[in-house]
Amino acid sequence: MSTENEGNEGNEVTPAPSAPSVPVPPAAAPDTPSAEARPGEQQTVSADQQHTAPLPPVPPPPAGAGPDASAGAGAGAGSVPPVPPAVPAYAQGGGGHGWGAGYQPPAPMPARRKGGLVAGVLIAALLAGGIGGGIGYWAAERNDSAVDSTTVSASDTPADLKREPGTVANIAANALPSVVTIDAQGGGAQGEGGTGTGFVYDKQGHILTNNHVVASAADGGRIQVTFSDGKKYEAQVVGLAQGYDVAVLRLKNASGLKPLPLGNSDRVAVGDSTIAIGAPFGLSNTVTTGIVSAKNRPVASGDGTGSKNSYMSALQTDASINPGNSGGPLLDARGAVIGINSAIKPAESGGGLGGGQGGSIGLGFAIPINQAKNVADQLIKSGKAVYPMIGASVSLDESTNDGARISNEGVGGSEPVTKGGPADKAGLRPGDVITRLDDRPIDSGPTLISEIWTHKPGDTVKLTFERGGEERTVDVVLGSKGED
Repeated sequence: MSTENEGNEGNEVTPAPSAPSVPVPPAAAPDTPSAEARPGEQQTVSADQQHTAPLPPVPPPPAGAGPDASAGAGAGAGSVPPVPPAVPAYAQGGGGHGWGAGYQPPAPMPARRKGGLVAGVLIAALLAGGIGGGIGYWAAERNDSAVDSTTVSASDTPADLKREPGTVANIAANALPSVVTIDAQGGGAQGEGGTGTGFVYDKQGHILTNNHVVASAADGGRIQVTFSDGKKYEAQVVGLAQGYDVAVLRLKNASGLKPLPLGNSDRVAVGDSTIAIGAPFGLSNTVTTGIVSAKNRPVASGDGTGSKNSYMSALQTDASINPGNSGGPLLDARGAVIGINSAIKPAESGGGLGGGQGGSIGLGFAIPINQAKNVADQLIKSGKAVYPMIGASVSLDESTNDGARISNEGVGGSEPVTKGGPADKAGLRPGDVITRLDDRPIDSGPTLISEIWTHKPGDTVKLTFERGGEERTVDVVLGSKGED
């Protein structure tokens, strides 16, 4: 597989092995750099779950209490998943574990799971409320004069109670007006559509989200975004970066937008608090919390069509992320964006709430915001993204996990090492096994791609490789390629 053609061959990518865990040194406390808007550029702001448990049995109301009401519901609790490997398997489930992209996937119209799920949830809530209310009134009527109340009312609680700065409630209240639910309707005969999330990137009306959320609607489709206050806007695609799984939209006729502040994902530490906002299974404006579980997780995820893969050196979080959260912000304890929620390792239980899709088991992955910002700025400027590359094809063989081996043959019969390319200039040859990029251990081809794509064209990296049992280290100046 060529690092110039990663994930773009049009075929399903062979799963890659798990990587060894990468020790992460504690990061320094984040500073808060100021953001300066440069002339002619967009103004970004810099700042440095729902299980439907079975309802408890409700005694029937006495005769004359009102019309009958009943509901059949059941959601068995799944077994506790086994402890995951130190680094997850790759695309399409190495070892039988599939990676699910965290968004409401395309489905043939007019059937839309989102509506069915929301309706089901609301009906269950209404029925429970109606029955409970009836029984509560009956019990109160029978016991009103028998027992005096011993509860104390907090009558002095203000109607506009303010949450302290730094609390989840305060952060959510500030961030929700800048998060949108995206409804993408494909333009093809199948009428594919889906629901995802995005957030306001700048004051010019740009929305940052995942490529797989809007890819089906990019060619002749329709995209509508809805804010937490119910306002709806039409949006158009500014640019897509399939390999990075990043997309930028622009709202039509929108004003008064408040961009979310961007944090510094390089300075995030394992254990830092996280807050995820999105529309899991179509439930807009859902807020969940967790921590940063790990950094630099090499993850390959699908683009929603099953034909291509995206690669990221991801932030891992246990904040509950489900289909529909894709493209939404992962915030830190200050409310700054540190990542874009993009993929999950789903529970392997069929027939769940997601119409057969597994839900969160606490393994969510987000594109670090530093990388996403770099890609977004490219898309806004030119509509296209640029990828760094070394000019060599690497193996995706799942049976080995000792490094990224340069193939003996390139993609489509091409040369495995591009003549005059970065790898060629550094003296790399077919059969060399790359084991480290700078200070990052490399166990496979996808891991190498993920790490390369955290850099920019022109950056110099150190590649450590083995040849004939001998270890060598060379400096490689990364080249560039455009989106295929």
